Amino acid sequence: MLKYNGNIMTSTSVSRKDRLIYQISTGIIVAIMLWSAFNFAFNDEYKEAFKHLGLPNWFKTELTVAKFLGVIALLIPSVPVRIKDFAYSGFAIVLLSTPIAHLSSGDSIWLEVAHLFFFVSLVFSYTYYHRMIKVSQPE
Repeated sequence: MLKYNGNIMTSTSVSRKDRLIYQISTGIIVAIMLWSAFNFAFNDEYKEAFKHLGLPNWFKTELTVAKFLGVIALLIPSVPVRIKDFAYSGFAIVLLSTPIAHLSSGDSIWLEVAHLFFFVSLVFSYTYYHRMIKVSQPE
């Protein structure tokens, strides 16, 4: 039975495994993006970290706002697919740019293991989101 409400979460034809993988991977992305956005906004140590990476202070503010907006886009079911795709793209750019910034600033390569894990989580979230949309499309 297929219940379509303009999004993916009410489909009864989406497997439990697919939904669980989507929810866990999306939860990881939401958690890390919120954690970093809150630290950018409220932790003064991150101002020094941005200097260490050679980034201007205004970029910290811009990145914080973008992360909060991206999290909102991923969490609210009624947000259009295209907007969610922009959020996924933005997070992918952040998660691929961060290791470049750290490595070019002389930071340890071991720091990038976490970034790789978060990027893989993002790929899983995106893949399973679109898999569930495909299953949920009305005929």
